Amino acid sequence: MQFPDTLKYTKDHEWLLIEGNTATVGITEFAQRELGDIVYVEISAKGKALQANEIFGTVEAVKTVSDLYLPVSGTITEVNPALESNPEYVNQDAFGKGWMVKMEISNPEEVNELMDAAAYEALVGA
Repeated sequence: MQFPDTLKYTKDHEWLLIEGNTATVGITEFAQRELGDIVYVEISAKGKALQANEIFGTVEAVKTVSDLYLPVSGTITEVNPALESNPEYVNQDAFGKGWMVKMEISNPEEVNELMDAAAYEALVGA
């Protein structure tokens, strides 16, 4: 299982790639393995300003539906258009083609509350 050092992680198994004041968000490899085959990703928060830990969408697997939580406060500026017709990208490439949203971070200090790769790896017991 991969735990890229360039990312920040949440206890809810989302990852965050920070580039300046912009962040890309997705779910971790651990999360997609736990969910199983992902058949649908629904994100209806494009253009919305949300607080950290608010739900920005859902991911549906064969056996369950799971909420997606925004790691930090900000505005969702882009939704991965490929996931509409290819939700399996989340299973195939969770840290690449399977990204879910891009956002503008409104409170950069919240990033300090997220885990680094070593802390996240310890959390999931890998």
